[in-house]
Amino acid sequence: QVQLVESGGGLVQAGASLRLSCTASGGTLSRYAMGWFRQAPGKEREFVAAMMRIGASTPYYADFVKGRFTTSRNNAKNTLYLQMNSLKPEDTAVYFCAADQDRTLPTADVHDYDYWGQGTQVTVSS
Repeated sequence: QVQLVESGGGLVQAGASLRLSCTASGGTLSRYAMGWFRQAPGKEREFVAAMMRIGASTPYYADFVKGRFTTSRNNAKNTLYLQMNSLKPEDTAVYFCAADQDRTLPTADVHDYDYWGQGTQVTVSS
């Protein structure tokens, strides 16, 4: 069973950048379709970005992060990244990475993911 640990969150001003990491243990990250989600206080967890299990297919993103966020994977380090640029106050949330063991193609449905990290807080001040 894979364990996921996110890191890299913090408090930044609007317009700044952060890079989140999601490091896996107990499993090979490239064998999973991977996703990033976020949850703001009082709101449901929402999809941010996802990429397929293997290969170099283009990840896909929620409309509200297109052009600002980029996800990538370093298989040698067994780590998934979320590069976040031009951050906005509305990006404030706890960010989670998740792994889907059943599908090759990524999904935006939170219920399709089997393993979750504990989350990392991102706070963007105006």
